[in-house]
Amino acid sequence: MTVVEAAFSGALGAPEGDVETALDAGASAMAAAEAGWDEVGRAVVTAVGGLLRGCRARGWQDADVLRMVRRELRPEHVRLAGRLTADGGGDPAGLLTAYGAAERLDRFTVATTVLELVRLLGRLPGITPLAAPAAASGGTGHPMLRRIRALLAKAESTAFPEEAEALSAKAQHLMARHSVDEALVAGTAPGGGPGARRIGVDRPYEAPKALLLDAVAEANRCRAVWSAEFGFSTVVGWEADLEAVEVLYTSLLVQAEAAMRGGGAPGPAARRPRRKGGGGGDLSRDFRESFLIAYAGRVGERLAAASRDATEEAAQATGATEVLPALAAREVAVGRAADAMFPDTRTQRLRGRDHEGWARGTAAADRAAFHGPAGRDRIERPEA
Repeated sequence: MTVVEAAFSGALGAPEGDVETALDAGASAMAAAEAGWDEVGRAVVTAVGGLLRGCRARGWQDADVLRMVRRELRPEHVRLAGRLTADGGGDPAGLLTAYGAAERLDRFTVATTVLELVRLLGRLPGITPLAAPAAASGGTGHPMLRRIRALLAKAESTAFPEEAEALSAKAQHLMARHSVDEALVAGTAPGGGPGARRIGVDRPYEAPKALLLDAVAEANRCRAVWSAEFGFSTVVGWEADLEAVEVLYTSLLVQAEAAMRGGGAPGPAARRPRRKGGGGGDLSRDFRESFLIAYAGRVGERLAAASRDATEEAAQATGATEVLPALAAREVAVGRAADAMFPDTRTQRLRGRDHEGWARGTAAADRAAFHGPAGRDRIERPEA
């Protein structure tokens, strides 16, 4: 067994109470290896490549792995993981030298960083593999999707709430029309089916963010299942709809954060001392959570209403009697695919505890998107 293999084995097998000792021993051996630092680099690239193949076999995509590294470790681990997942690490012999120089780290610290990354990669459990979606007729470069992204970028950057509302509403309208067009085109083509993608749900306030993603997914005829322990939701749907969900969810998060920061001076209820882990600023954790829960509920209702309006408009404009049956068939297919991927799920209910945060979140959703009463307060999660 080589020095690197022994260090990897020690890092992976150490019980929680002995991790630091195992990492120190392995890093010391790697840094002082007689074969030389370049040979250690080659062995690291080979061994980590095996770990990454194991992760893929257990259902993890490279983007998921990098998300977990970002979630559980530090920025230097993310940069190392990026080097190792890109083209097999490039020049194996010089990888550790180049990484150490870029990070200004000595060999022992580089080796420790490697072993901390290895421990995470080797201990990732199996997850549900993703089904590959049927390709959208225009792909992600479709002019409609480019127009939607442009509208949402403007909504995020404007200082005028009314303009953000109009831009976001127009984006959802275009998304719904694009979905109808895709359904009609696919209805005349053989094969295909819904697929899935994982969308990160980052700390802090993960549950309200997952709720928002669920609302956006449902309004766009998709289904989201939140895996809290891994920091992502799996969204099941057709490719054009999955693309719409991801871009709109990302935009609405940006708009929600801007609304929390700049929606007027918080009142006394919002200016309670910030709790540990509250996410910064002078807003309490309860305020922020309540804001996001209310925001997700109102946005979900208004997105759904906008989607219904656009679908009805498309059916009337085209005179296509097959529009509603085609969309219904797609929703049934999405439900079946999601049930096959996640046969056992549980529902988690969220409750806002800060009245002012709830009111502010509802008002922000009114500005950001669409009309209708709030009501969404549940997220679907895999059964433990």
